[in-house]
Amino acid sequence: MDGIEIIDRSFRALVLPNAPLETLGEGFGWLEGPVWFADLDCLLVSDLPHDRILRWTTSSGISIFRQPSNFANGHTRDREGRLIGCSHRGRCITRTEWDGRVTVLADSYQGKHLNSPNDVVCKSDGTVWFSDPHYGINTDYEGGKQIAELPASLYRFDPRDGSLRIVADDFQGPNGLCFSPDERLLYVAESGLQFAPDPVQHIRVFDLTDDGAHLTHGRVFHHISPGFADGFRCDEDGRIWSSAADGVHCIDSSGALLGKIKVPSLVSNLTFGGRNRSRMFLCASHTLYAIYVNVRGAARP
Repeated sequence: MDGIEIIDRSFRALVLPNAPLETLGEGFGWLEGPVWFADLDCLLVSDLPHDRILRWTTSSGISIFRQPSNFANGHTRDREGRLIGCSHRGRCITRTEWDGRVTVLADSYQGKHLNSPNDVVCKSDGTVWFSDPHYGINTDYEGGKQIAELPASLYRFDPRDGSLRIVADDFQGPNGLCFSPDERLLYVAESGLQFAPDPVQHIRVFDLTDDGAHLTHGRVFHHISPGFADGFRCDEDGRIWSSAADGVHCIDSSGALLGKIKVPSLVSNLTFGGRNRSRMFLCASHTLYAIYVNVRGAARP
């Protein structure tokens, strides 16, 4: 199949020979943070260097959802369907209320500014988990240089009491993250110190404790090559679909690479959406792509 690399024969059943890679829009700065709104039949995505959030719909194509966006990066939806976002310039996690107001959920830890929240997921209990590397304040391209006050860490925010705590701090640079469909595992991209000569680049996985509030037994799950994992999603059977330098890599729950969807440019992030969550939307540098696959994304906002 053109544009498909079969590594394990099981991958052949997960992709569609007659479903092309579609270009939905191009000419952007650097796309990130895709999130699907099934109830509104639209996709939101960050055009990070241009300080805006874009909306895509089948009927209207690309339009501007919010500009300026305070250099928004990753997004998710909470259990009430509200937009949760990461802001580089604001160094915070935000929630867009139903009336359009933007509420800052967390912008500091123990009296120090967060770095540049990068990606975010919401658990079924309503807690918000996010990565906070230094990438967004290291350059002017994604929001402006600022001084890091905290080590790169992974956080858990509980909107019920406003508490914020670190759940893992042994990262060089945490990036994308997602829960397994049963929420017993949390996958986190370790993108390392990206300007270092030999950065650490792999996906790690953690077990959640029985109360679902803590992480344990962190270990390396998979090494992405070429490039590194930035953002990824689980399908409903627990496979990981990860961004990579040559496209999207499909990895089974044991960490084995099953196959690749080849994309002309580096993929930064992706999400499932559309009819039955079987359409994959790809943020690929300056271009927004979509492709139908023969799996469904894990059911979560």
